[in-house]
Amino acid sequence: MKHARCSKIFAAIACCGLLATGAEGPTAPPAAPVRPVTDAYFGIRVTDPYRYLENLKDPEVEAWFKQQNDYTRAVLARIPGREELLARIKMLDESASARVSDIRRLPGGRYFYMKRLATDDVAKLYTRVGLSGAETLLVDPMKLAAKGSHSALSYYAPSFDGRYVAYGVSAGGSEEAVLHVVETASGQETGDVIDRAQFGFPTWSPDGRSFFYNREQKLGPKSPPTDKELKSRVYLHKLGTDAESDREVLGFDHSATVRMVETDIPLVATIPGSSEMIGSVLHGVQNEITLFAAPLDSVDRPAIPWRKLCDVDDEVAGFAVLGPELYLMTHKDSSRYKVTRTDLAHPDAAHAEVVLPQGQAVIQNISAAQDGVYVQEMDGGVGRLVRIANGGKPETVALPFAGAVSVAASDQRLPGVLLDMTSWTKADQVYAYDPDTRQTTDTRLQPAGPFDDPADIESVEVKAPSYDGTMIPLSIVYKRGIKLDGSNPLLMIGYGAYGIPMDPGFDPKLLAWLERGGVYAIAHVRGGGEYGEEWHLAGKKLTKPNTWRDFIACGEYLVAQKYTSPAKMGIWSASAGGILIGRSITERPDLFAAAIDGVPCSDALRMESEPSGPPNVPEFGSSRTLEGFEDLYAMSAYHHIRDGVKYPAVMVMTGYNDPRVASWQAGKMAARLEAATQSGAAVLLRVDYDAGHGFGSTKTQRQVEDADEYSFLLWRFGVAGFQPR
Repeated sequence: MKHARCSKIFAAIACCGLLATGAEGPTAPPAAPVRPVTDAYFGIRVTDPYRYLENLKDPEVEAWFKQQNDYTRAVLARIPGREELLARIKMLDESASARVSDIRRLPGGRYFYMKRLATDDVAKLYTRVGLSGAETLLVDPMKLAAKGSHSALSYYAPSFDGRYVAYGVSAGGSEEAVLHVVETASGQETGDVIDRAQFGFPTWSPDGRSFFYNREQKLGPKSPPTDKELKSRVYLHKLGTDAESDREVLGFDHSATVRMVETDIPLVATIPGSSEMIGSVLHGVQNEITLFAAPLDSVDRPAIPWRKLCDVDDEVAGFAVLGPELYLMTHKDSSRYKVTRTDLAHPDAAHAEVVLPQGQAVIQNISAAQDGVYVQEMDGGVGRLVRIANGGKPETVALPFAGAVSVAASDQRLPGVLLDMTSWTKADQVYAYDPDTRQTTDTRLQPAGPFDDPADIESVEVKAPSYDGTMIPLSIVYKRGIKLDGSNPLLMIGYGAYGIPMDPGFDPKLLAWLERGGVYAIAHVRGGGEYGEEWHLAGKKLTKPNTWRDFIACGEYLVAQKYTSPAKMGIWSASAGGILIGRSITERPDLFAAAIDGVPCSDALRMESEPSGPPNVPEFGSSRTLEGFEDLYAMSAYHHIRDGVKYPAVMVMTGYNDPRVASWQAGKMAARLEAATQSGAAVLLRVDYDAGHGFGSTKTQRQVEDADEYSFLLWRFGVAGFQPR
């Protein structure tokens, strides 16, 4: 857009009074001009009234986003209870002295972990020897931040001996990681710096002086944005050398024995004690992977002799290597997954031995330790851990309480594992399991906070009948003693994509909602992984409408059971969950009082034009085929907004540095809702210019976001103390 045209448009808007400002800020959001663009898909014409908003570098578009955000911030600032709510959220969030995550355990008692102190805004990387040893700060990502912005750790990997750590740092929530290396003993940087390492995920060679990593291709000035995540490659980097001369090991069009398409993402893993390296090929966001293996000492040969271990048809979604054996987690003829075992040197995935058959519980992950393979399961919201000892039969590990469990750290050189455990009413704790004593003990790596296990909060598991009779699991969390009279403020969340389940978890900040009489409900809709791959496929592409119709059914159940009423019910989701939120309010605008649409996929027909679009085709489909177009159009909330409908209040949220869902998705959704709704309820566009998709956001950003969301909902529900005068 030209600058002259931009100024004329906004001058006209200002003359209409839409940008009138006062002491408390703008009194109305700026209307976006309608400039329709019509596309033809297989003879079907689809009109897009706000296509121009996709150009986020256009000065007119930038100005519109800024004025929308200014209006939103002014509205939120006028909610009386917001500041008190923010103070409470801050206190709850900082009640524990620290929050620990992403733990590694090495021989010799060396631990690495991410840790955010109560006084910190982002997590830092620490190390210690022994659980009671003194800890050392190794990496503070904020020291690499540009002025006025922030940086966060995206990933890290210690060498097998712990002497070095490779790590990625991203600025402003962008996930655009730059890979660095630090020496553990001195805390000094080695000087190795590699850009374009968003999916770096380094893994070290046994020599401790080199590592494998994924690097995106270098784009030219005329490259389309959709090329960004295509044709990435794995390289071997030797410390102290120029990254531009790194040897390519695996990637698109690299090897005649490893066939890859542009959207595939290759990774290489090494295993302590193994002479093999494992090449994983991720097919975009598809869960099924292809695995290869090659001798580590072949990396310097002209052609690496990769041999295939399994392919997409074997339906493998996870693996572990223990000695000469390869363990596979597969849903081949087993919707809830099974674990099989085959010889790594001479694999036969199709006829592999079943060591843990499909059962009632869904198998979620497998990990290898010195004493065997550990299998993480989920059964109706309760986690289980199964150990398959070397040469033994599966046995269930006794856990300290009923909740979700995941393996936090495992190593083929060490017996046992570290476990992360949580529930709907208990915050994360880190435990160590000893296979010799069969005991699970608290490591104390995660300091206990005064609000980590509140006695007055409880949860129930129920099932709601969907439109087609399918029973949808629904978890409900609330303060003990609430009355089921339909008067409770309620926030229902969901997701329903990629086969990702909504597992139990508790954040003390949630108490700021619950202690005000709020109810928190989690709808386990189809498209997620609560019941395995069958549940995922029941909300994917052609069956995607099940996702939002399940969500609607859960809302109707909560009203019928008098947990709340439509006037007091709000909904939330983010990212692919934008399909869930957008289509729920466009199909049943009368059922909800308010909706929070975070970093949303709103215009599904235009997803492929984003950098992350092509890798997402396996999950959502492509508009280049008739079937794909029909599926995408059905799930595109933007195209189902109708003029003159009374939509609920909606707050659309985006981070302007988002690499996964471009901010124009949120902008177009907000613009269309503002123009169409006749309810008089607020439509807000909240923009964070120092954030992205949410990964890497600071503690303060998350606190403010929670306060904005809760106060927005309580305002729209008519709750006393949150009504602007």
